[in-house]
Amino acid sequence: MLPYWVEFFEDLQLVRGRSPNTVQAYRRDLEVYEKFLEQKRPLNEIFAYLQTLKLSVRSQARIISSIRTYLKFCYQKGLKIPNLSELRPPKIKTTLPKVLTFSEFERLYQASTSPNAIRSHRNHMVLWLLYGLGCRVSELIQLNLNDYFATEGVFKITGKAQKERLVPIPSLLIPKIHVYLENIRPQLLKSKFEQSFVINDRGHRPSRVDVWRWLHRWSKDAGFSETINPHRFRHGFATSLLQNGADLRSIQLLLGHSSIQTTQIYTHLTQNHLVRELDTHHPLSKLNESE
Repeated sequence: MLPYWVEFFEDLQLVRGRSPNTVQAYRRDLEVYEKFLEQKRPLNEIFAYLQTLKLSVRSQARIISSIRTYLKFCYQKGLKIPNLSELRPPKIKTTLPKVLTFSEFERLYQASTSPNAIRSHRNHMVLWLLYGLGCRVSELIQLNLNDYFATEGVFKITGKAQKERLVPIPSLLIPKIHVYLENIRPQLLKSKFEQSFVINDRGHRPSRVDVWRWLHRWSKDAGFSETINPHRFRHGFATSLLQNGADLRSIQLLLGHSSIQTTQIYTHLTQNHLVRELDTHHPLSKLNESE
């Protein structure tokens, strides 16, 4: 086992406030590092080793970042560590996120309609919350009843590092939420002590796998060639707000981004949208190119 293994993960969870999913990701990354060390190879050969595992550049960069974080922790504990200049993460080509359009949302919505009226309303609620709040799937499944404030019309969402934010609910969703809480959710429950806002088919809090399975089935039924990633709802939420006049700082707060730079990627999406709109609607775009 690597030195300070237990202490490092305690620090991640208890001091830095990392989520269980993040802690698990660190664990997997450091297990890769441990297997590399067993081969007694120089540190600068780790990049070649990661390539033999057929990992994407993004996965390689994450593993290198995890190793650097761990080694810095060991250094703080007084352990001699390798030169970190040999552990520069590979550069990741920035790609614009895929955005869920409203027409795509409507297709999913129709596909999620079930002959079972109770499950159908629950399915719709999942889609309404993903698209209406711009929340991550991990945030959706963590929502509890006491996170909904009916009087104020907001949800308290707990994001990464347990940071909380208040997200206003679109006014059209509020009556639908009331129907769900009064007539739908009670019929899905297996235990009156369950506090989860969303309830799965087994009457309990859904898992990430539940949400992915639902989206996979609805995407297939809607005729999509691939499963609609839950993060596309978040991208669609942010892009729609920006296109309709919301400022970047407000979107940052609604998404729970710690840095405005993370939110700025959506400006590129809206710029592309504006170029298409200009080419479509500006009178000069209709001039003959030969003129």
